[in-house]
Amino acid sequence: MIRAILEGSVLIQFLRKLPKWYHMGAIAHFFQAIRDAYPHSRFRKWWQGFCAVPLPTEYTAKYVRAASAARRWIEKWGAWIRESLVYRLCLAVWMPIARVCGPGIIGSVCRFLGVRGLLLLCLAMYLPIDYVLRSALQIGFLASVWDEGFLLLCVCYLIWHTAMGRAPLGSRVTPVEGYLWLFIGVGFLLMCAVSPVPSIAMDGLRAQVQYLLWFFIVVRLIEDDRDFGIFYGALLVLGVCIALHGIYQFIVAVPIPASWTSDTEQAVRTRVFSITGSPNICGALLVLLAPLAAGLSYYSKKTWGKLAALCMTGVMCLSILFTFSKGAWLGLVVAILVFACFLDRRLIALMGAGAAAAVLAVPSIANRITYLFTADYVEASQRAGRMVRWETGLRLLEESNRWVGFGLGRFGGAVAMQNKVIEESETFSYFYMDNYYLKTLVEMGYIGLFFYLLLLFGLVLWCLRAIGRTNLSKSNRARVLPAALFSGMAGVLAHCYFENIFEVPYMMAYFWAMAAAILYVGYFRKRRPKEKRTWAS
Repeated sequence: MIRAILEGSVLIQFLRKLPKWYHMGAIAHFFQAIRDAYPHSRFRKWWQGFCAVPLPTEYTAKYVRAASAARRWIEKWGAWIRESLVYRLCLAVWMPIARVCGPGIIGSVCRFLGVRGLLLLCLAMYLPIDYVLRSALQIGFLASVWDEGFLLLCVCYLIWHTAMGRAPLGSRVTPVEGYLWLFIGVGFLLMCAVSPVPSIAMDGLRAQVQYLLWFFIVVRLIEDDRDFGIFYGALLVLGVCIALHGIYQFIVAVPIPASWTSDTEQAVRTRVFSITGSPNICGALLVLLAPLAAGLSYYSKKTWGKLAALCMTGVMCLSILFTFSKGAWLGLVVAILVFACFLDRRLIALMGAGAAAAVLAVPSIANRITYLFTADYVEASQRAGRMVRWETGLRLLEESNRWVGFGLGRFGGAVAMQNKVIEESETFSYFYMDNYYLKTLVEMGYIGLFFYLLLLFGLVLWCLRAIGRTNLSKSNRARVLPAALFSGMAGVLAHCYFENIFEVPYMMAYFWAMAAAILYVGYFRKRRPKEKRTWAS
């Protein structure tokens, strides 16, 4: 009886007619015309040519030769190690241990993951590990050095993996590495040119470039689809857990500092931050990870998989709304637009409908958006907000050498906030710049900003080519996951205009690790044959 009532209701009849009205409308005809014209268009030919460009090893011949020479040298040392008595003794001790631990659950899990899988899993769990060490256990020394130690551990594993002759035979050199080395080199020169306090300049350079190194590592750690799936799935689990925790915080109205809202935003009960400690960073992290769940809904063949992925996407998007971070909202819009352009343009209309529903359902969202267009917001921003911060940073740049900047680690970021060597006055005070690009400009000058933007340009260029190459393959599903990864990265790049997102180590590590995963799918993808996996794999 209830079913008959629902089927005869006006609302159900309206929802049933919506698809028909859409296909009869001008918007549907417009997109259909584009779809019909695309196969014969010049843009399609240009795009296919753009994506078909192989890795330009001929332009980086010296770099490739240097990498090959280093590999041969490492493999030669590996041959000597395998013939040594110490190695044979270690192997003799390890084999009985492996036989005893192998049949159990732990042994099965370890065999499935392998060393590479475990390292990628730990990288995906960067935030929880860091939170436990810093906040839960409060182990100061270990919390400050564990990420550098983990980075070195990954490097040592890759060297050992190569020495033992287990690394892929093909080169993993990518053009993005050239852009990375160029920016790192320019940063080193700028550090030498402007370093009133050398230790601070060194810390500033480390904060700027250390976590870029994860690209070099992850592009070599991911050797097959299983490694990629472990990393992708672990990031997805992290995003869902953070989102659920954020929703819980919103339900219980967790207390927040008064500085997180203005006097005119009293309708905002709370802003969720989960274990990140900041609603802006929490929003940025979820913007980075939410497209992964959306991509899984398109990639999965089974209905239950699609429904589960859609639920995960909804949970993360809902938690992003509850952060009340305007920068994260903008980043989410950019991520959805990029995702829609690659996979499903109908999502643009769905995004508009969802945004309208959110504004109507949660009045505090509408209040926070409309606050941007009030005189109170302009006055607050000019008094102690982004406008005065950006003006102060640009004034410091003009007073110093605008080409080489005010100095790495001296203003606008975490290193400067931790090392306040300049005396504060009425005209000068330390604060976060709330714009990562402007912070880079102030510290590194126009030269540093140019090479940083060049690095991002090279990254976007080759990520687009990697995604396009998957589209040229026989499997159309192959492009879904790298397109989802790239969509989240695009959202974070947009958010960086309003926050120092890359000042947070795990955000930069996740970003560049995801970029490496995209390059793997586009250029190095390999399905693992059905063979027994061991700890050594």
